[in-house]
Amino acid sequence: MITIAALIAAYNEERHVARVVEGTARHTDAVFVVDDGSTDETARRAAGAGATVIRHERNRGKGTAIRTGLASVLQGPYSHVLLLDADLQHDPDEIPALVNRAEHGVGDFVLGEREFSRAAMPAARFYSNVIGSRILSALVGARVQDSQSGFRLIRAEWLRRVPLTATGYEIETEMIIKLVRAGATLERVTVRRLDYQQARSHMRPVRDTFRTCMLALSYRYFAGRREA
Repeated sequence: MITIAALIAAYNEERHVARVVEGTARHTDAVFVVDDGSTDETARRAAGAGATVIRHERNRGKGTAIRTGLASVLQGPYSHVLLLDADLQHDPDEIPALVNRAEHGVGDFVLGEREFSRAAMPAARFYSNVIGSRILSALVGARVQDSQSGFRLIRAEWLRRVPLTATGYEIETEMIIKLVRAGATLERVTVRRLDYQQARSHMRPVRDTFRTCMLALSYRYFAGRREA
């Protein structure tokens, strides 16, 4: 039986976080929000919507927020951790698609990949994701269509085994490379494309994709030496 704790890293997302928490809670056993030093009402609204809130006093980056959250979530009895964003990048109503894949597949690592359309996406985000996904696919030896997707369901045991070190958005790439290298099976599910007029991202596509690609090479070829 799958038991799921959702983990949401949030920074200045008072507009959307309550809606995301409420939608996520319908499909999971618990919802944790790491408020990464927000200066607005993110923490209060997340707590009001029913989330367990962990707060950073200052903004420390998405990777650090996720690692902070995992340190708490992985102490619990949950079989899987669901990761998704607080800014409506991901529709909580799509969670059952990931759960269904985990129940009927291997269930190690299910990645929710968005449908891509150049006409519907800002150019910088479209091309940065295409380039990043191709590089990552080559590095892990498995097809990855949406390397920048933070919508994923991962078996908790794998997250306990693999140390994560990223501080920013590159944590998503680090997870894929390190978990697949460790033996986790990567499965993919197509989810609906987000509404770019409604959702906003703190990611800077060109800079963050370049940084992610460089770190991907490091994780793939030098991680073992650094962690030895």
